[in-house]
Amino acid sequence: MKEAVEKIIAIDWSECELVESVAGKVGGKPVVKGTRIPADAILADEELGATVKETHESFPSLSPETIRSIRACGWTHGSRNRDFH
Repeated sequence: MKEAVEKIIAIDWSECELVESVAGKVGGKPVVKGTRIPADAILADEELGATVKETHESFPSLSPETIRSIRACGWTHGSRNRDFH
C-alpha cells in the first residue's frame, strides 16, 4: 500500500503552513504540525474515497477544517497520477 500511495502522491509540503518536517520525528517525513500524523495519510484517505468526516473519524485530533486545508494544499502543491485507479 505504501508504494501505491507514493506513486499517486508527490507533494511539495514546504508551502503548506499546516505541515512540518522535523528531523527525528517520523523519520523527518512531513507531518501535520504538532502531531505525528503523516500529511500524506490525509491525501491517501482522500484518494481512497474517504470523506472529510471519515478522515476526521480516523484522525479525531484533526479538525475537519484542518483536513480540508491539507487536502487543498496537496492539490495546489502536488501532482497526482489519476491513471492509478
